[in-house]
Amino acid sequence: MPVRSQSTYDLLREHGVDRRTFLDYCVKLSAMMGLGSTAIPQVVSALETKPRLPVIWLHGLECTCCSESFIRSAHPIAQDIVLNMISLDYDDTLQAAAGDQVEEVRKKIMKDFKGQYILAVEGNAPTKDGGVYCTINGQSFLSVLQETAADAKAIIAWGSCASHGCVQNAKPNPTGAEPVKKLITGKPIVNVPGCPPIADVMTGVLAYILTFDRLPELDRAGRPKMFYGQRIHDKCYRRAFFDAGQFVEAWDDEGAKKGWCLYKMGCRGPSTYNSCSTMKWNNGVSFPIQSGHGCIGCSEQNFWDNGPFYERLSGIPIPGVDSTPDKIGETLTVVTGVGVAAHMAWQLAQRKPKPAEPTAGEVRQ
Repeated sequence: MPVRSQSTYDLLREHGVDRRTFLDYCVKLSAMMGLGSTAIPQVVSALETKPRLPVIWLHGLECTCCSESFIRSAHPIAQDIVLNMISLDYDDTLQAAAGDQVEEVRKKIMKDFKGQYILAVEGNAPTKDGGVYCTINGQSFLSVLQETAADAKAIIAWGSCASHGCVQNAKPNPTGAEPVKKLITGKPIVNVPGCPPIADVMTGVLAYILTFDRLPELDRAGRPKMFYGQRIHDKCYRRAFFDAGQFVEAWDDEGAKKGWCLYKMGCRGPSTYNSCSTMKWNNGVSFPIQSGHGCIGCSEQNFWDNGPFYERLSGIPIPGVDSTPDKIGETLTVVTGVGVAAHMAWQLAQRKPKPAEPTAGEVRQ
């Protein structure tokens, strides 16, 4: 078991990292989390003094794409996160041990760090037939999840599977797969959706929790606002073509070759909140729209049931530039309120008695 009294700085220093390099690391980490320069001293202090964050990482029904994304993080690199910033003692995918031995490790962490560890969940849990469709060492994942969540300090739901249900939860959902928020109550949960999430978003969430000892500010969908606060559409380099009415009409047409907007080809960028168009993927190299494929909205709820992916969804409203999920929610509330008020006014008007018709020879004033 790793020595838990050590801080990130202690471990980095043991690996030959000098003070200047450490401070540079803290500056880059602060920038990656979207924090201002005034937050840098807090980041430095946290990494100098706080012990590493104990993390238990569970895997349910999923394809491991979240872990694949995580290990490709560049700012900070996954090696720094796993070896220096957190104490990742249980992870079905990354651990060398297996079977009873590693299950005892999980239970020991739960006992020794009761109320202190972070539970990271990748994938969701089947609920039909006692959860038999996903078992670990003879125990259903549903029961493992509930058991491990009981004494966790907070829960991070990695990816769309854990956050919203994803393809397993799509109709007809034969296994009864449900996301974490439907199965665990009474615990702080941060959803980090995406199929998979951006690597640097994942490490950014962990770094934020370690630095400030709290979850980041969340939107209405339980996502960190610092990474899911804007639509992909608002920062997309093809936005100018959308505003100019220049759209790709068919794959490989002239518009596609010129890089015009993919909205008519089914792009969900105008209704999807994520950092893809700003942080991008693979150390900032590209993202799906830049590579010629429209956004499929994988960080939004029920995206698998909102298809087909290659047809424009005319029913999706397109709010104003820089709209956020919270603003949309407020707008919908106001619109609903106005609609109710208008309906009540109409009903009152219908109930108002009409004046009597004048009798023969009577002149109405």
